[in-house]
Amino acid sequence: MIKTTHAFSSFSVNDLAAAKEFYANKLGLTVADGEMAGTLVLRLPDGHEVFLYEKPDHLPATFTVLNLVVENIEAAVDALNAVGVVTKIYDDPDFGTDARGIVWSKAAGYGPDIAWFRDPAGNVISVLAE
Repeated sequence: MIKTTHAFSSFSVNDLAAAKEFYANKLGLTVADGEMAGTLVLRLPDGHEVFLYEKPDHLPATFTVLNLVVENIEAAVDALNAVGVVTKIYDDPDFGTDARGIVWSKAAGYGPDIAWFRDPAGNVISVLAE
């Protein structure tokens, strides 16, 4: 077994400036330049950090790379839509999203209410109810 002193998550983007603007100005997260060129650090409200790195041959993640927990899913989706973030990214009729892209899972008893959207690099991000 290894002895871990620290852990963090990371994912790639194709345009660092676009990522910095999106995460800071559209999502309201604290974003800092990383110690290495071509990197950013997202500082999350609970104190954790996510490392973003620019990758010229970036391919968007096909899975959720970051989940943002919110008090009110409808207010969060409205705020995202107001700044141009599209939350209706899935059209599968079996998936069960409403017109704004919210899956009302909690009432069905199988998870939190959640909505997904993409960052400028195409990575999948979510907002989900506490």
